[in-house]
Amino acid sequence: MVATGTTTELGTRERLVRTASRLMQHGGYENTPVKQLVREAGATLGSLYHFFPGGKQELAVAAIHFGDEEFGALLRAGLSAHPDPAEALEAVTGLLAEALEESDWLDGCPVTATALETVGRLPELQAACARAFANWQELVAAKLLACGYPEEEARDLAITVVNTLEGAEMTSQVTRSRTPLLVAGRHLARLVASYRP
Repeated sequence: MVATGTTTELGTRERLVRTASRLMQHGGYENTPVKQLVREAGATLGSLYHFFPGGKQELAVAAIHFGDEEFGALLRAGLSAHPDPAEALEAVTGLLAEALEESDWLDGCPVTATALETVGRLPELQAACARAFANWQELVAAKLLACGYPEEEARDLAITVVNTLEGAEMTSQVTRSRTPLLVAGRHLARLVASYRP
């Protein structure tokens, strides 16, 4: 789900961030070699350290932020597709399934691989991943709150929605099938509808 852009269309910093986001999305932080990252971004090691004096880890935080915003944009698009939050959640899972299939099942959650391998080891990256999950929960909660759901229920449901989307997206990747996401969407819609004020 990483946005595209050719080398000539984007500045060096943006190319580095987008390339890091894509590579980390596929293989995590540890499996993203700096030399490969720089080569695929059409940049140099010097430019990486110019824009990111903290090196690979600082770039990784920027890449996680990029993935956070990108996934958030997809989430917002799905949530705004229908006034009813239950229907909107089905739209979200449809968009996720479509994007995942178009990427040949490679572009799942932009932070999951990095989040799992940084727990307890790289606090800055772990914190960036945690912020991404919190931001996505906030988008879902805002939709529910705008539809009149009580605050506590909206926030609890938002956590459940994001957790379910994460698991369903991973399962869709592994099975190379839209079904896990679409089934999750139907069940999330029923759950959210059952709390409708």
